[in-house]
Amino acid sequence: MASIRAAAQGGACEPTDRDRELAMMAALLIASFCLVMASLGLAPQAPSKRTASQDPPPTRIAQSYPPAQVEAGALVFAAQCGFCHGRDAAGGETGPDLTRSTVTAEDDHGDKLGPIVRTGRIDKGMPAFNLQDTDLAAIVAFVHEQKGRVESQQGSRRSVDDSDLRTGDPEAGRRYFNGAGGCARCHAPAGDLAGIANRLPGLKLLQRMLYPEATDDVGAARARATVTVTLSSGEQVRGALAYHDEFTIALRDASGWYRSWPVSEVKVAVENRLDAHTEQLGKYTDADMHNVLAYLQTLR
Repeated sequence: MASIRAAAQGGACEPTDRDRELAMMAALLIASFCLVMASLGLAPQAPSKRTASQDPPPTRIAQSYPPAQVEAGALVFAAQCGFCHGRDAAGGETGPDLTRSTVTAEDDHGDKLGPIVRTGRIDKGMPAFNLQDTDLAAIVAFVHEQKGRVESQQGSRRSVDDSDLRTGDPEAGRRYFNGAGGCARCHAPAGDLAGIANRLPGLKLLQRMLYPEATDDVGAARARATVTVTLSSGEQVRGALAYHDEFTIALRDASGWYRSWPVSEVKVAVENRLDAHTEQLGKYTDADMHNVLAYLQTLR
């Protein structure tokens, strides 16, 4: 890791293939350690929840670092810490978001972060790291740089709270659902939408409302689509869409028979009920969208 240490000391150098190889080996060692800890019942604790409205704790002592040191720290952090804390230090599957950490906020040039890295937190699944002083300093520089970016980005977030989406008027949403939106032509609050707010809370409900085909499984999406295939003889065959790409069209007719044709030899007309959702995207005002979501959130 000589080039990393040189960069941390102010030298401008690119990481070598050997650096990358060592980084990969280190990442594999960390992964193996986490698996062993899990097998011993000492799996890392889940990261603390980050909310959309939560601001990171302010940095108590302003500090800046040379760009070369921050760049070097990014490489060392990715190799040694990224497996748990994410490559951007904003949290991973098992490690908390360091940019919103109180320890980071109160740290002064590594006086708090450094000892934790050196000794680890074995009870929480974090091993101790035996790093060169320059590598540790580079990690500290990188973490503070990432924290500074988060603090400077208004509205920056990695998750959405359900409460952030509760801004609409349920009654106005009900009127739009039954009226101008035309939603009631295909959906029924006591039918397919019964209990929808329990099945799809918060952001998932909004995503399904706006982009149902993207959030549904492929088989279910096809089951909602029908297709009419016109053969060269003029005969028309209609059924549930089973498969469609640039070469082949396939359907299941009313008797359940699977039939397919080359696209180049037939005319194809696909009818998909989900197309109404796509058309609706161009009609929604921001208020309409949030009002309908608020109404759907009452269907429990």
